[in-house]
Amino acid sequence: MDPSMKVLRTLPEHGYCFVCGKDNQSGMGVRWLLMEDLSISTEVTLDLAQQGPPGYAHGGASAALLDEAMGTSVWVAGKQAVAVNLQVNYLKPLPLHVPFRVNGRVEKIEGRKIFASSSISSMDGTILVNGQGIYIDAPQLTESVWEHIDTSK
Repeated sequence: MDPSMKVLRTLPEHGYCFVCGKDNQSGMGVRWLLMEDLSISTEVTLDLAQQGPPGYAHGGASAALLDEAMGTSVWVAGKQAVAVNLQVNYLKPLPLHVPFRVNGRVEKIEGRKIFASSSISSMDGTILVNGQGIYIDAPQLTESVWEHIDTSK
């Protein structure tokens, strides 16, 4: 994240969401920030609840963070979409108990397809994990989700 970039607002959490839900005691408790370029960003520190190999995050925890960053950026773009394809590239192990940054953004929209990217980087900017996703605009599948999300915040 460019330190000179302005934060527009903190995005609402989603109840029991594994990544951003405040009601899920087993969740990660992430609070997403909407940046002025409409990307999504947050700072996260994982702990033993997300451990895979001793001292490092489980690959599924990394994938969940990337998916959530991309999915949230897609929803901010006004698309009621669901993931249909995720690609995760594990470049370096993600240590526990160390803060890191997660970013996500929409790259392009082609009809109902939304292409997004995301990354997890150390605080010095080294990319540890990155990913790409394809999301399909499917309001018929996500109608009930919007009813439970307060987007006025």
